Amino acid sequence: MSVSVLVVDDSPMARKMLIRALPPDWDITVTQAANGIEALSAYRQGGLDVIFLDLNMPDMDGYQVLEALRREDLNCLVIVVSADIQDAAQARVRSMGAIAFIKKPVDPVRVKAVLKEYGLVV
Repeated sequence: MSVSVLVVDDSPMARKMLIRALPPDWDITVTQAANGIEALSAYRQGGLDVIFLDLNMPDMDGYQVLEALRREDLNCLVIVVSADIQDAAQARVRSMGAIAFIKKPVDPVRVKAVLKEYGLVV
């Protein structure tokens, strides 16, 4: 069964690197968003299983996206991917519903470990 993934980052290169870090044998459909507004639009269309979310973006940052998702009864898994690796940032996103925090640049081994922990890959 295919998993629907949304990759949200204002940097096209960061989105591309994250998509490359996903397990090659993972049956997925990938959608991309360049900011939080686009991310919420994709979320509201339904059918998302996993969101990989950057924190620092123009227009609407990752914290604002997490807050909106929480208000709208978050029904998918959110994994934050950010260069802001401060303990406070990690604790804040977890308190807002994110299941994991992956630091940039992304490590495919770490990505797979998180996905495996939540039963998304074998």
